[in-house]
Amino acid sequence: MDLPTRPRNTVAGFEPVALFFTAGWDFIVELQAGWSVIHYSANMAKRRITQETFDSVVRENVEEFDMEESEALKEAIEQFESQGVDLSNIVKAVPKASSEATTDDQTHEVLQALQSLRSTLESSSMSVLESLKLFTEQCSLGFAQRYLAAQKDAYPTLLSCCKAAGEDNKVLSATLAALSVLTDGQPDLLDAEGQGFLIDTLRSHQEDPALTCLGIRTVRHCCLKHEQNRQGLVKAGVLNLLTSAITRHIERPEVVKEACSALRVMTFDDDVRVPFGQAHEHAKMIVLEHNGLKVIVEAAKAHPENITVLSELCATLSRLAVRNEFCQDIVDLGGLKFMMTLLADSLDCQDLVKQVLSALRAIAGNDDVKDGIVNAGGAELIVMAVNRHMSNAQVCEQGCAALCMLALRKPSNCTIIMDSGGALAALQAMKTHQAEVNVQKQSCMLLRNLVSRTSDFNQTILEMGAEALIGQALASHRDCSDVAKAALRDLGCQVELRELWTGKKGSLSN
Repeated sequence: MDLPTRPRNTVAGFEPVALFFTAGWDFIVELQAGWSVIHYSANMAKRRITQETFDSVVRENVEEFDMEESEALKEAIEQFESQGVDLSNIVKAVPKASSEATTDDQTHEVLQALQSLRSTLESSSMSVLESLKLFTEQCSLGFAQRYLAAQKDAYPTLLSCCKAAGEDNKVLSATLAALSVLTDGQPDLLDAEGQGFLIDTLRSHQEDPALTCLGIRTVRHCCLKHEQNRQGLVKAGVLNLLTSAITRHIERPEVVKEACSALRVMTFDDDVRVPFGQAHEHAKMIVLEHNGLKVIVEAAKAHPENITVLSELCATLSRLAVRNEFCQDIVDLGGLKFMMTLLADSLDCQDLVKQVLSALRAIAGNDDVKDGIVNAGGAELIVMAVNRHMSNAQVCEQGCAALCMLALRKPSNCTIIMDSGGALAALQAMKTHQAEVNVQKQSCMLLRNLVSRTSDFNQTILEMGAEALIGQALASHRDCSDVAKAALRDLGCQVELRELWTGKKGSLSN
């Protein structure tokens, strides 16, 4: 396979001397200036280079082609992107010389900040707080800065800061702030020592809301898309620390929001490197062992006017409603009444509406709760919310999904949904968001549930133009095939239902 060629310069700005493959679909290229690795994914979709390779091309553009720094940088970016190189982990800036450095010793500002931090640690300087702040600011600029710092051993440096902090809460707080930023998008950095430090910090500073908040934020960053970290921290007791933090600091919105967000992350199954996660088990543990539903509902009642906190709380509730009895428990704790009031009072708040609809969708998995939602006027409110935010695909998706759950196995609920304009809202959502597969799927499922147990609404829905819209979804989105065909079938439309397998010996294509 040929390497992509640059119009003027070669890869990394040097002629390749040798080229060979490694396991994992990497290319290692021997350049005149040394070895460089260009990473390829298994499907060859992404190529990556090192920061040093990128910087050398920028420097070459300046020194050999007499370009201005800004022009040299732009040229390097365009050349690598034209070759399909992923630059998301590259600091797109010209290295600068620090105040003590010579012109031959230039480096990026985030690395200068890291070196300054190391120097203050070695000298036990009182300026460690200032160095930590500067490093945190540099890492906050973007993932590329964080990635570069991590490549230069920033993580063990920060752990050393943690040990050096001792009882100095100011230094500990500044170090946690830096650690939370560094691990954002880089959960693999966390090791056993780091896990122990986070758990010990949360336990020993439970009364300090600022430190608690920073510690929890670091936990959340380390658990996103990392199943091993989630399981390790859960075994170490993090769930109890998170729920206790909400109860202990229930009046502090920043702690409640951060702790709820971390609890929600513990129920994710987003690590593609593991075939099976513990998302369901973690959700059950939060509810059964740590009284999570009551903790969250009580926190919601404590912040009736804080839209950001309420959105986070509703999102977390929807992740915990994983069993039939949990859905009923939320109602018994006053959660349904609270959500109905919240939805009615906050119809104009798009983000909050989306999260409330998601929570209603989740608890409507219980048939008794379905009736409770409808009897409380939930169907009408959901339709109003969808119509109010018709331009937002996520609100339409969650609204149609919630109505779909309310209609499932409940003909009486279907009548109320139809009378409220639910079918018309779903069809309008399909028309508005033709490219959004999830909106199309949920709308098709809703229309199918409305007529699956009675044909009374078939003609009405067809007269609204349902057949054409469902047919369009069927033609445009492969993932809609099953639900779209089911909707057409139950509406009495002509649809080709192909029997792929009859249980008899023979080819699947027959």
